[in-house]
Amino acid sequence: MKTISKQSLGGKVRAKKLSKEERSAIASAAAKARWAVESESPIPKATHMGELIIGDATIPCAVLENGVRIISESGITTAILGSRSGASKRLKRESDSSGASLPIFLAPNRLSPFITDELLDGPLKPISYKSGRRTVIGYNAEILPAVCDIWLKAREAGKLQKQQLQKAQNAEILMRGLAHVGIVALVDEATGYQADRDREELHRILEVYLSDERLKWAKRFPDVFYQQIYRLKNWKWPNDGKRTPMVGKITNKIVYENLPKGVLDELQIRNPTTEGTGRRKWKHHQFLSEDIGQPDLRDHLLQLIAIMRISPNWRTFEEHLAIAFPKSGDQFPLPLK
Repeated sequence: MKTISKQSLGGKVRAKKLSKEERSAIASAAAKARWAVESESPIPKATHMGELIIGDATIPCAVLENGVRIISESGITTAILGSRSGASKRLKRESDSSGASLPIFLAPNRLSPFITDELLDGPLKPISYKSGRRTVIGYNAEILPAVCDIWLKAREAGKLQKQQLQKAQNAEILMRGLAHVGIVALVDEATGYQADRDREELHRILEVYLSDERLKWAKRFPDVFYQQIYRLKNWKWPNDGKRTPMVGKITNKIVYENLPKGVLDELQIRNPTTEGTGRRKWKHHQFLSEDIGQPDLRDHLLQLIAIMRISPNWRTFEEHLAIAFPKSGDQFPLPLK
């Protein structure tokens, strides 16, 4: 149920005493004040634009330069109401003149008991942004499930008129579509922001995981790590300390490929092979940061050594490794007697 504060109750009583002209003047002054505040701060720009496809509904959406996901008022209105009807526009004008501006898709009076102050003071506040040269008004994309819920609650309470039941049905279809995937993910996919988001996330990971400068060499891989590889491969452990070149490839596969995605690629860029020899001048671990990268490498090695010790051979070790550190597309063997 909608919670009504004392201030809101007093405002409604006062509004009833005002004439239509006085209410209109107050609403106009409030609108000018809002635009004055907005003009003092730069309006964010849309960096990505697209359309959400949910069932038969198509809703224009955008991602702003500050990362806020936006959906258009007209898009939500069409998806739920079917069109910007004359009745909905009239209700919108009435709500504006009373000083309690609501978007068209929530303008019907029968919805008001289900619209909370938290929504009015938060996600239901319109957001102005730049789309090219135009200034557009939209709403935070995360408001869509709440809008659908308002219509469904009104229907459940039996408050809707017969002609409004189809609109509640439209809201239910949208809600079912959203149940399968989050609205933020939908907007990111529709606008193409997903790829940029992934790049930004990778940049943040590499920023903390890798060191700005190559660190001084220190022994990071204990001898037991290599001893276990030779045991599992049934190779003769070298007494002179020399190791087969295959060990480097194995280390990449079971160690560096299991670090956060993108770390190995960046390490290979920072530590390329020397032309002619195919060897690297430095050790990959010298480029890991001391506070994040090095401790994570140490913890991963300890886990690997534990898995190695309980494995009788390399094949079994690989099966245990796939269970402990699954990758996309891995298929696990069934434990058959």
